[in-house]
Amino acid sequence: MAALSLRQVSRIHAGARRTVNRVSAEIADGEFVVIVGPSGCGKSTLLRMIAGLDEVSEGEIALDGRRVNDVAARDRDVAMVFQNYALYPHMTVRDNMAFGLRMRGFAAGEIERRVSEAADVLALTPLLGRRPQALSGGQRQRVAVGRAIVRHPKLFLFDEPLSNLDAKLRVSMRAELIRLHKRLGATMLYVTHDQVEAMSMADRLIVLKDGEVQQIGRPLDVYREPASRFVAGFIGSPPMNFLEADLDTTGEGALRPGNLVWPVPAHAREALRRAALPRVVVGVRPEHFHERALDPDIASRAGLTVDVDYLEPLGSEVHAACRLGDREIVVRLPSTTRARADAPLQLGVELEHARFFDPETGACVA
Repeated sequence: MAALSLRQVSRIHAGARRTVNRVSAEIADGEFVVIVGPSGCGKSTLLRMIAGLDEVSEGEIALDGRRVNDVAARDRDVAMVFQNYALYPHMTVRDNMAFGLRMRGFAAGEIERRVSEAADVLALTPLLGRRPQALSGGQRQRVAVGRAIVRHPKLFLFDEPLSNLDAKLRVSMRAELIRLHKRLGATMLYVTHDQVEAMSMADRLIVLKDGEVQQIGRPLDVYREPASRFVAGFIGSPPMNFLEADLDTTGEGALRPGNLVWPVPAHAREALRRAALPRVVVGVRPEHFHERALDPDIASRAGLTVDVDYLEPLGSEVHAACRLGDREIVVRLPSTTRARADAPLQLGVELEHARFFDPETGACVA
């Protein structure tokens, strides 16, 4: 396996348009790192540059300390799994998995051994004689992964490999890939726009926007301590709610979102004083609102009354889409909620978990 270094990597097109802009990251040997961001942010382009399929305009890519910018894709010892499986329809599962090894001149016995091992790992042994059209989407995806495994590459690259699968199958395939990573101890770089997929699979996340790194960190660290409003709004489902508030930092401080007055939580007072902003954006996760009728003794002194637009019962919990003036917020409530659509709802807010952002730059200041 291999460690991967990205040093100020850029992809520049005609007209000086940058789809990837000065990306730097260090991926350790054996790590599972997920590159996540909205469509068009440069995720797949970055992956293709690492694979050698797209040219690096600026910067350096190194595998195990060896610069590979000018190394051909076939010589990088990297295996890539694509979104569309890219299987040969006229070949059996066995032949699809073996094809790359045959092209590289491996002996027949070694090919059979590697294919058998990969088929066993991926539960494909009973399917080795079938052709792709006789397989389900999940089975085809496992064949594509198996074709990568047999090569014993230094680095696995996955380009949105589960996006063509239905929701239930995506969940089961995520679990399979996590188990596969643990079993192989392989270095894996995985691209997705699905932040739930990213949170559930990654050792670390690289969050991209407009070709630039917004934050790198462990999933829960990124979730709890987002570096910017963009990251806070992108990571999390439902996403973080944002309310603009006037800020008074005298004494213990006060926040005034609309006609409400909330105390500045102790953990944020000093940072907000240093920031010296007249207004801030207060970010609150849906789970940090509480229904006062069910939790009247909530420790938080911050409260608000919202109008419920509609409810989304999800079994173990209910998501409530609410209005506070002209602002929509989404709150996560227990299945025992007394909330009703088109009715007011009194909420308490755990401001000790809130994040505070500069309304101009979007940077997190506390």
